[in-house]
Amino acid sequence: MSLPENILEVKSSPHLKGALSTPMIMRHVLYSLLPVSLAAVYYFGISALALLVTTTTVAPATELMLQKVTHRPTTLRDGSAVLTGLLFGLTLPPALPLWMAALGSVLSIVLGKFVFGGLGKNLFNPALVGRAFLMAAFPVPLTSWVYPLSPNRFFAFHSSTLAWPLQNPAMSDAVSGATPLGLFKFGGELTNPELLYSGAIAGSVGETAAFLILLGGAYLALRRMLDWRIPVAVLGAVAILSALLSTVEPTLCPGPLFMLGSGGLMLGAVYMATDPVSSPLTPVGVWLFGFLIGGLVVLIRLAGGLPEGVMYAILLGNAATPLLDRIHQRRVYGQ
Repeated sequence: MSLPENILEVKSSPHLKGALSTPMIMRHVLYSLLPVSLAAVYYFGISALALLVTTTTVAPATELMLQKVTHRPTTLRDGSAVLTGLLFGLTLPPALPLWMAALGSVLSIVLGKFVFGGLGKNLFNPALVGRAFLMAAFPVPLTSWVYPLSPNRFFAFHSSTLAWPLQNPAMSDAVSGATPLGLFKFGGELTNPELLYSGAIAGSVGETAAFLILLGGAYLALRRMLDWRIPVAVLGAVAILSALLSTVEPTLCPGPLFMLGSGGLMLGAVYMATDPVSSPLTPVGVWLFGFLIGGLVVLIRLAGGLPEGVMYAILLGNAATPLLDRIHQRRVYGQ
């Protein structure tokens, strides 16, 4: 007996699907980070290149190994592990020993993604989870910096880059620089804003050029692959608070131009805080999330023991995400 030509298929929602997919979004985020990564290699040389190559290869290799061991479906094609490795590498000092970078990449995947169930289930930004562990375990290497534009940066590694585990690396060349935030906090010295936004400063690999980070964020926002409200809220909160505090007490707080361009704020606001999994879903929650992170950044920078606080601010914002989503729930249609 032949079946009727018109068959009614009953399926569950969603019935309409957008053109965007996870691999496509991850791919475009990686595209937007290429200028930042190339600028990092230009400023810090072969050590920065080796660092980024290490983190972007170890992270997906770790995910693949875990999925093979636990017999889970392989998800390397979605590109999330590669992106996690690259973002993690951009948060590290250029002269960090490569074995520490590899260890942090493993922990970013294991503690940041795998223990929560994989992509789409993580409570915290995976790259920042790995960096937080390294910061707690190895605070000296994580706060040791080098000046950019060294004459032999393309031909020689920093002595600490190739140090072996449990070896005391020679950090003499890795403490020759001080970040703009460190110079202000411990010496009251302000850095030229032109250097802050061009990237010719000591700092993490991803602090190379705030201007390029903003361009990457604008590219993603125009393609609707980034919630523009989060970086606007983060940067707006930092700008407003620093403007008010610098007016009241300029020796305590520099102006907004310095606060916005220094440290890892741009990278964190554009690429870390906007993680769609660990950020709120409601419109009001998104704005509160950004304001919370921006306020915490200013508070930690001015009152904390360390000159930088973007990592901790975003992780605390991730922890508050479930609460922020409950503050303003949209009314269900028909009620």
